[in-house]
Amino acid sequence: MFTVVDHIGFVVADVDAAVDHYRQAFGLDAWERISLPERHADIAVARLGETLLELIAPTSEEASFARFLREKGPGIHHIAYRVDDVAAALAELRARGVPLIDREARPGIHNTLVAFVHPKAGAQGVLIELVQHQHANEGGVHA
Repeated sequence: MFTVVDHIGFVVADVDAAVDHYRQAFGLDAWERISLPERHADIAVARLGETLLELIAPTSEEASFARFLREKGPGIHHIAYRVDDVAAALAELRARGVPLIDREARPGIHNTLVAFVHPKAGAQGVLIELVQHQHANEGGVHA
């Protein structure tokens, strides 16, 4: 089902401060900034080989990440695994009785389709995201 680790999502209080830390501490300079006002989030991503680091800061209390930040503080929020077909992966997980957050995929950044598996689905409390990369001529949220 999983092909590679697509990205690791970190919730942070301040994207600029987190990017500055990664630049100063680890020399990671190539960051892309993405604003998602409809999701009340600011994001910065940087590539490490095939894997992205995703820094996510809520911009209002309406953001799904605001509660996480408030209750747990900054830290790892989710691990995203790439799949060839997110709809097929969701159907397979449903058939296995795995609890899902999303019953259908939704648009993600960088022309992807994404869906989340419930953290109580045996993943030791870690939220899992499934990511399907689409071809350039297919739909999706472009960042």
